Amino acid sequence: MLDASEGAVEEPRLEQTSSIPVSESLFEWSSPPDALTLPRDQVHVWKIPLDQPERALRILKHTLTSDERLKAERFHFDRDRRRFIAAHGQLRMILGRYTGIDPHELEFSYGLYGKPFFAFPPASTLRFNLSHSGELALVAIAHGRDLGVDLEEIRALDDAARIAKRFFTRRENAALCALPEADRVEAFFCCWTLKEAYMKATGQGLSRATDSFDVAFARGEPARLLRVEGEPQEEIRWSLMGLTPARGYVGAIAVEGHRWSIECWEARG
Repeated sequence: MLDASEGAVEEPRLEQTSSIPVSESLFEWSSPPDALTLPRDQVHVWKIPLDQPERALRILKHTLTSDERLKAERFHFDRDRRRFIAAHGQLRMILGRYTGIDPHELEFSYGLYGKPFFAFPPASTLRFNLSHSGELALVAIAHGRDLGVDLEEIRALDDAARIAKRFFTRRENAALCALPEADRVEAFFCCWTLKEAYMKATGQGLSRATDSFDVAFARGEPARLLRVEGEPQEEIRWSLMGLTPARGYVGAIAVEGHRWSIECWEARG
């Protein structure tokens, strides 16, 4: 999901109609070690629970800048305000562990389409990205590699076929329609998250047409970028990976380059 802080282009609204189960195959999300190291051939992905107790939210709120606090207060629903504070506060807490800098002192700048990067510390090679949906958030971090992450809570959609026809490519729609009907909702979100992760990684977000590139997303097939219109070298530049952070959720990361491994951590309150 493209977060409001990561771009001004509004994504099509995916309305929830009911909850559905997801595959039993889950990644192993471990408690992080006290001393974190991030080799240049690793990508770290953090799973963040957003249903935080009030005491934890007060601590996390103190890590936010005044602008971030104002943004939190603009949410109409208390649930959305709490989720924003939890996601962005935990992002700062996590980045503080890697940089050794007080989370409140970290400063972000934003690209043309809203992708965040470090303004302070100024020479940091850390790249990071945040996505949240429902009661979870994901943060992806790497050294010297552009990357993007996306997360979606899986839910039944009355108009999934219409959305796919409008925003997916012919190739992706054909792959989706070839699946058994029972698998299509989860596959829809797998395709959606892979596409958004790539668009966020490039820094273009939803300013890039979603039907201008193909991704492989079917179960049993390695996730990958298949084609980018007018850019024949792009599929060589990027790696894609699907994630299953919890039952009822799918996620994805797009990472510049190849020959990297992944570590999955779970942030506690």
